[in-house]
Amino acid sequence: MGRLEGKRAVVTGAGSGIGRASVLRFAREGARVVAVDRNGESVQETAALARAGGFEVLALAGDAGADADVQAFIGAATEHLGGLDVLYANAGVSGGVVPLFEQTAELWQEILRVNLIGPFLAIRYGAPHMVKAGGGSIICTASVAGLRANAGGSPYSASKAGVISLVQTAATALTGTGVRVNAICPGLIETGMTRPIFEGARARGSEDRIGQLNPLQRAGQPHEIAAMAAFLASDDASYVNGQAFPVDGGLSSSLPFAGRMHLR
Repeated sequence: MGRLEGKRAVVTGAGSGIGRASVLRFAREGARVVAVDRNGESVQETAALARAGGFEVLALAGDAGADADVQAFIGAATEHLGGLDVLYANAGVSGGVVPLFEQTAELWQEILRVNLIGPFLAIRYGAPHMVKAGGGSIICTASVAGLRANAGGSPYSASKAGVISLVQTAATALTGTGVRVNAICPGLIETGMTRPIFEGARARGSEDRIGQLNPLQRAGQPHEIAAMAAFLASDDASYVNGQAFPVDGGLSSSLPFAGRMHLR
């Protein structure tokens, strides 16, 4: 029996990367899953991968940062599942790397709409179903960029810092309901969002330097974030609430340095 046996889960940003890996991990752990992404074709591919593994996943198209869309897919998901136990608000955009003085209000508004307002809307429309059921787990994807500078562009980093604060304030607002709210702060993970970084390094022949600043000296993979999400979704994390967990190879635990320290 999997650690999510009998759980009813919704995952946003499920068309690729961390979201897709989480859908597949949740399904393997016994959850019934609804996968959501604004790219309808990609999220159908995620559902097809789940079916190929012997799991039934419902795929829905929707914009995680649009109020009407979130209402619609949360409503459709809870009707399909008969309730909601786990909500993973994972959808996000990077916004690229734009110099500070070239950033526009429109760029900031779009990144905040998806990355910060999106998780708020997920909580706004998903949490009442959990409160009614007596508890549940909400997980949001933040980032190490929300903890320290130089891990992402200014609007992206600010949006992820906002997600960390949202998780803390939402956990407090849901006091006494049995609903837990936590965040995952991925480091450098190979996904569609970070593909240009990896492709650029490979083209330059410097792939071996990817992730060199963290103590594990490598990048992470989506399944490693999905593993943390599965833990937070499970009853094993029943006393974990209002926290933001870096999954970054140790990057946020240390200061970057030049050169290599040798063991003695």
